[in-house]
Amino acid sequence: MSQQVSTLVRDELALAKVEMVEKGKRAGLGIGLFGTAGVFALYGVSALLVTIGAVLALWLPAWLAALIVAVVLFAAAGIAALVGRTQVKQATPPEPTEAIASSKRDINAVQTGIREGQHS
Repeated sequence: MSQQVSTLVRDELALAKVEMVEKGKRAGLGIGLFGTAGVFALYGVSALLVTIGAVLALWLPAWLAALIVAVVLFAAAGIAALVGRTQVKQATPPEPTEAIASSKRDINAVQTGIREGQHS
């Protein structure tokens, strides 16, 4: 029976390995396709920005239309950077301070319970 269990465990591990390799391949392909979608989206946004500049150029000189689009893009980038910086500051320090504090409280409660149990 020991040999059967050993064989069963080895077979299950081999099956798990095959399954994980297959899932890894699918995940890699999916990540690659997401990257491709991102590149196409970037080109789409670029084309849209050129279109906005062209529409503005109907009423303004082309250089002014391009300048307006560039200023709006830089303003959006600046806002995103400020919001990102705020998010990063809120995430630091990287250690889970609340979980550590909770664990310390739990340890103190257990130690107190042990001490009180010894004095009874």
